[in-house]
Amino acid sequence: MTDFATLSSDATDHGSRWLAAAGLRPTRQRLTLAALLIGDGMDRHATAEGLFAAAALRDERVSLATVYNTLRAFCDAGLLREITVDGAKSYFDTDMGDHPHFYWEDTAELTDAPREALEIRRLPHAPEGAEVVAVDVVIRLRRV
Repeated sequence: MTDFATLSSDATDHGSRWLAAAGLRPTRQRLTLAALLIGDGMDRHATAEGLFAAAALRDERVSLATVYNTLRAFCDAGLLREITVDGAKSYFDTDMGDHPHFYWEDTAELTDAPREALEIRRLPHAPEGAEVVAVDVVIRLRRV
């Protein structure tokens, strides 16, 4: 499970500023989840289930549906990037810069891969009437 920030007043303040910068209303649930995600200033890859469990461990009352809805709102506001693995498992990345990921198949963990090691020289042209918005690179790993 991803380690999340503690719910200190500093973490809550950091989360509040993060929400304000994106123009999001600071509801109790949003503040709690923002503080857990970015309250310590560290980047992380969170799942909705992991964030839900982290909130529950801290006796924060938030439903799993609210976690999903809040993560969607954070993505829509440009605060998080959703990385989908296998078309079903979603991770939410707080690092909005372009970078590749390692997906560890044995632990279902998503981690950052070195940015400087990836070189994409050319992409196919987008079909007429479309534009490339992002390129997600997920490198699947298996321990040997």
